[in-house]
Amino acid sequence: MSDRAEMRGPTSRKRRTTISGGGVKQANGSKWHEAAEKPPQCPGKAKPDEVSKHASNNGKVSRETGMSEQQQQQQQQLPHSPKKQRTIVEDLNGRLSCHVLQESLLSSASGYSNYRGILNWCVVMLVLSNARLFLENIIKYGILVDPIQVVSLFLKDPYSWPAACLIIVSNMFILAALYTERRLAVGTISENVGLMLHIFSLTALLIFPSFVVLTVTSMTPVGGVLSLGVYTVLFLKLYSYQDTNRWCREIRQAKAKKLTRSYSCPSVAQSNGSAVHAHVSYPGNLTHRDIYYFVFAPTLCYQLNFPRSSRIRKSFLIRRLFEMLFFMQLLVGLIQQWMVPTIQNSMKPFQEMDFSRMVERLLKLAVPNHLIWLIFFYWFFHSSMNFMAELMQFGDREFYKDWWNSESVTYFWSNWNIPVHKWCLRHFYKPMLKKGVNKLLAQTAVFIASAFFHEYLVSVPLKMFRLWAFMGMMAQVPLAWFVGRFLTGNYGNAAVWISIIIGQPIAVLMYVHDYYVIHYGSTT
Repeated sequence: MSDRAEMRGPTSRKRRTTISGGGVKQANGSKWHEAAEKPPQCPGKAKPDEVSKHASNNGKVSRETGMSEQQQQQQQQLPHSPKKQRTIVEDLNGRLSCHVLQESLLSSASGYSNYRGILNWCVVMLVLSNARLFLENIIKYGILVDPIQVVSLFLKDPYSWPAACLIIVSNMFILAALYTERRLAVGTISENVGLMLHIFSLTALLIFPSFVVLTVTSMTPVGGVLSLGVYTVLFLKLYSYQDTNRWCREIRQAKAKKLTRSYSCPSVAQSNGSAVHAHVSYPGNLTHRDIYYFVFAPTLCYQLNFPRSSRIRKSFLIRRLFEMLFFMQLLVGLIQQWMVPTIQNSMKPFQEMDFSRMVERLLKLAVPNHLIWLIFFYWFFHSSMNFMAELMQFGDREFYKDWWNSESVTYFWSNWNIPVHKWCLRHFYKPMLKKGVNKLLAQTAVFIASAFFHEYLVSVPLKMFRLWAFMGMMAQVPLAWFVGRFLTGNYGNAAVWISIIIGQPIAVLMYVHDYYVIHYGSTT
């Protein structure tokens, strides 16, 4: 009797265990609901040979846990821990409910923004559609790309280079600005005389090349655009040059010992151990080296000390050069193969004023024109300007911003051409505001100046004056007001893209039509 009681001692003192939620209860004669587990055998019903084994192992204690092996077995036989109970409850709840409160992904309230797959689909569809158009063009017209014809666009006579000669002559105006500033720095001439000399020089800088382009018969339209573009950039640079030096004289006259940070930047030492870029102060900047560095630098705004990079990265320079050559050839090929035939086929509907055919030709021209414009943007503002900046160790490489995200017309014009925007802001817009001019009037004046230069660069080389470019730029003023007032977000961005894609082909067709009518008497 005592032996039996001793054997039953450890198990008889075991507590009743009740586990709620899992449907499992352990008691005398309880049922085990887990099919994979077997109920523990009662020691009282064990076989005689097992009873002796239990009794002999009853007093053994595990060295690691401090519990007897029988207690460990009983703990392992407990069906569920509290953590496992929660897991089972969550699993059962998950089986009972599979719906939650949520919006569809394409709904604006969902907050979903990862449309990378849709963007890739748009790119693939764009490539496929343009590949079909290009194949159709090849089948219809054959191969039209002709490098010899490209040379004829710049030169009528291989022994006459009027555009190149005109660009070389521009050095006269550069030296005139430098020597005028030197005389002003030492006080040889007064401020009023210097101002008159600068006004005369800048005016001649616009009139002289126009006169040459209009009178020299060997000047081609493409050569005229190139030479007038150089003179226009030089006009903006020299205006900034004289303006900045005048500010420096005003500071010196106010007995300021140092230039303000707005007009001088700290020098940057080269990391390869060579000579440090010296910090220049007025009038030490009035040198040939300084002014010609500014003339070739990819900026329109002059300052005495430009930010400089530490070294020239040869691999970066070679990549930009390769991009320049490749995209130049691509532009020429697309213009000859795709754009020229489309323009030629558009002349007849414009002559007959067939509105439906005009719209069809306009939309057909919009695709190659916009593609060429995008390639030109990358070629000029990224490849070419970064190439010049790297070659000259020019540190400020912000030539454009995210104009493709423009939600207003003003944001687009402020961010797609940063050098021009900085010049307008520094030398035109802010000085007008300081003189008390209304902000809206100052913005309109900036658009008028931009419209003038657009028309100047198109009408003079084509030797005709139709004001299409001027009116196109001035139309941006009411368009900017309309988009800013009534369209926001994606709608404003779509309006900006439509104005770019549709507006440019309209101006192109207008000028080409008038050019053919004036110079050839009839459209082809």
